[in-house]
This record gives sequence, structure tokens and C-alpha cells, in this order.
Amino acid sequence: MHSNHLLLEEPIRMASILEPSRASFFPAMTKIVGTLGPCSRSVEVISGCLRAGMSVARFDFSWHDAEYHQETLENLKAAINSTKKLCSVMLDSVGPELQVVNKTENDITLEADDKVILTPDEGQEASSEVLPINFAGLSKAVKKGDTIFLGQYLFTGSETTSVWLEVDEVKGDDVVCVAKNSANLSGSLFTMHASQIRIEMPTLSDKDKQVISTWGVQNKIDFLSLSFTRHAEDVREARKYLSKLGDLNQTQIFAKIENIEGLTHFDEILQEADGIILSRGNLGIDLPPEKVFFFQKSAIYKCNMAGKPAVITRVVDTMTNNLRPTRAEATDVANAVLDGCDAILLGAETLRGLYPIETISTVGKICAEAEKVFNQDQYFKETVKYVGEPMAHLESIASSAVRAAIKVKASIIICFTSSGRAARLIAKYRPTMPVLSVVIPRLKTNSSSAFQADGSFLHVQATQSLIVRGLLPLIADPRQPAESIDAIDESVLKVAIDHGKTLGIVKSHDRVVVCQKVGDASVVKIIELED
Repeated sequence: MHSNHLLLEEPIRMASILEPSRASFFPAMTKIVGTLGPCSRSVEVISGCLRAGMSVARFDFSWHDAEYHQETLENLKAAINSTKKLCSVMLDSVGPELQVVNKTENDITLEADDKVILTPDEGQEASSEVLPINFAGLSKAVKKGDTIFLGQYLFTGSETTSVWLEVDEVKGDDVVCVAKNSANLSGSLFTMHASQIRIEMPTLSDKDKQVISTWGVQNKIDFLSLSFTRHAEDVREARKYLSKLGDLNQTQIFAKIENIEGLTHFDEILQEADGIILSRGNLGIDLPPEKVFFFQKSAIYKCNMAGKPAVITRVVDTMTNNLRPTRAEATDVANAVLDGCDAILLGAETLRGLYPIETISTVGKICAEAEKVFNQDQYFKETVKYVGEPMAHLESIASSAVRAAIKVKASIIICFTSSGRAARLIAKYRPTMPVLSVVIPRLKTNSSSAFQADGSFLHVQATQSLIVRGLLPLIADPRQPAESIDAIDESVLKVAIDHGKTLGIVKSHDRVVVCQKVGDASVVKIIELED
């Protein structure tokens, strides 16, 4: 008797499930942002994170001071030098974040149906009866029946370590709440989120500005993660502030969408921002659970069509304390990749998690498997249709490079660029092979350089590509001796191909697609490598 096998069309094959995962110099083309903190700030651990696949290091200033983060950053630089793995720097602002002031840092136990008072009187000691907070306007913003979430900073969503509060009454400046579940709050920092409530605090606080103008300028940050972005004007104001700081005029702003207000103004925010971070932790409080997936899919689609990086948060919360993710979490990571996200951002999992290196490695492996079955053909057609005709010159070249690379089964696309725009446009079409972005530095000024790695200043366009799916940066040495422009191009191309061979993504007889400028024209050419 013949068995009836489930037959699936390519690229999904049931047999591929049994195939061993391929080893690679990088776990996936989808990038991983790791938040560095108490469990991930030593040179040894950071080196492990870089080898596992972390390409962006996030420094969250809700946690500790500038001196603490500077020590961590110095360790990151040392890890970059020892591993020869590039990594960019993201500063995460605090913004209008509501926090419980727990000066004693003692655990606080709340029982279901018990009452607790939220007070702006920060002089009071935090307890199970009274919780002082950092916002004096809460009593004016909430009403009876409103929902407030309270949990350890970068909460994992566990019902035993976080609590749902319901506003019972407002007494002057105090807000009396009823706990809807029992919980034990531990750690040095608790955060609050008032569901669908407008908090009248600036998106870029005075503390944020002070940190950016000192620590940010000193370290020439690549990205500013703008927490609780609610309007396009928030991004414009942040950009205006950065432009005044000289060295940060090229820092990219990633708008962090965390509440209903940011969701409502998403389209206008996307136009102004350089990228989007979908903060699903807080969004999951503002939105009904059944709506979160819909926002994720629609937001990523809009980012993809706009050619701007989309970053997803809160994917493997259980790996904060466990060596393996749940089945649902593993599927969630894969679905984010299939949706088209550029990067996965890890928060508590790497900041205070017990297994930061293993978490990055596991997420990278899941991403790599999902990329194998990503429907690039459909994605390409949708993107071309969205762009429409007539295409802009650079857009046409980028899409043609991707189409050619797929048709000839190229192992890599090499793009010569000075601004990084051409390489990002190629990546927008999500080729199935890596894009080696060969950045040719402009020598007129060093104002656009990032922090020093391997004895040279890394161009900001290169480090900023480390958050874009599929892009791999390489800095061309402009001092390369050559008698003509053509000789320079050939020399740089040889360096790029040799780099690809070193990384293990190019070998003899492979086909390579090259995208470059020749005079005033842009050219896409296909070359076949010799022995």
C-alpha cells in the first residue's frame, strides 16, 4: 500500500527539515541587535556574542549611568579588535518611560485583589502598599477602570514577575489601584505602562539630551533608538538636536513604536525615520493580543516597501532564564523573518539573561532556516510593483542587479558605494545571497567616521549597514596604488572577492554580480571566477 506524502512546492520541502543546519561564518542574513548589560559586558562574553552573530550593540540608558556604559563600550572595542568582527553602536533613549522609584531595591510582593497606591511622592519607600513613581501627572491622565502594567525592567511577560493593575480611584495626586494578579517584583528597576493613556512627557528628555551630547558625541554613535516615538515631529526634533552636535549629524534615528499613539501616526513617522523598531513588549499592552500580529505584518511590509530597516523585539523571552526557546518563540522568530524584518533585537535575553551567547546563536540559526524558505520571487514582484514605473535610475540598477544575481545563481552581489544608498537599495529587494557593500571612503573629512576598529576609523556608512538584512560591509583602502580609475576598480574588486573567499561565501568558478559606477553611468556586470 502506497503512503500518501504531502507534496509541497519549492522552496519548501519536508525533506529539508531533516537536513543538518549549514555552518557559516555568520548565522543568518537577518541581523541581531544585542543589549549589553550585567550579564554581557565582559570582553570574553561580548567576543562570544560577536562570533555568534551580534552585529549591533545596544546601550540602554534606562539602566545605569554613562560611566558604566563607557566601560562596557571599551570592552566591546577590545572584543571587536580580537575577533575582527564589526559591530555598530545603538544608544537607546529613556524618553517618557514611567518608572517606580525603589531606592531600597527590595523585592515587592503584590497579592491579587489587594490595593496599592501609586504616588508621585518619591520620598516614600516602595512597598506592597505604596509605590512612588517618577511622574506627577498620572492622576490627571487616568480614570477609574483604566489598566496599568507594572513589571521588572525589560519584563518578560511572566505573570509571576509582573502585575496588571486596575485604577480604582484617584485621590489628589495619588492613584489607587487593585492588583489583578499576584506577583513578586524583583530587581533594581520597575517600569510602568498605562494602557492607551497619553503621558505628557517629552519624547527626548533633558536626561536623554545630556547623555547624547556627552556619551553619544564622545563615541560617535551609529544609531539613536528614539523610545516612545509618537509623532513624526518627535523624529524631526531629535534630528534637529543631533545636527547641532557636529559628529552626530549622520547618526541614524530609529523610531521605536511602543503605543497606540505611535501606531496611529506610523505612516508619517516612517517617512521621517531612518528605520523602525517595533517594541512588541509595550505594544502588547496597548493593543489586544489578537491585534499584535496584524500590526507587525503591516508595519514590516510598509518598512520593506520604503526600503527602511524594520527591527522586531521580544521574541525569545524565556531564554532569559532557559537555554532553549519555546516552540512558539522559535516559530515567532521564523515568522518575523518571513514577514521581512531586517533585524531581531534582544533585550532582557542578553542584558541580564543567563545565556546571552547561546541566545544569539539560537536566534541566528532560526533566522537562517527561515531565510531558506523566504519567498523571494513573490517579494521581488511586490516590491517592483510598489515602486512602479518609471523607476528612478538607482532603483532600476538595484533591482536589475538582484534579478541578474538570482537568474545566474550568483554567490554574492558586490556593490561599490560611497554613501551606502546603492547597497541599501539592493538589499531592499531581498536577494537570496549576501550583498558585499564595498564602501569607498571620502577623504575630504573624517567627520563621518565611527569609532576605531582594527587600527582604522570605520566609515559610518559601513557600520550603519550592519542593521540591514543581507548587507556585509567592507572598507576599501583609498591609498591602494593604481595608475588609473579602472585599475583602482579592479584592485578593489579583487580585495572584495578575496574577502568573500575568506568569509567562505565565494569559491572558485562561482558567479559574482558587481554593481558599480563607471564615469557618470551605473553598471551591473556578471563575472565568473577562475581557479
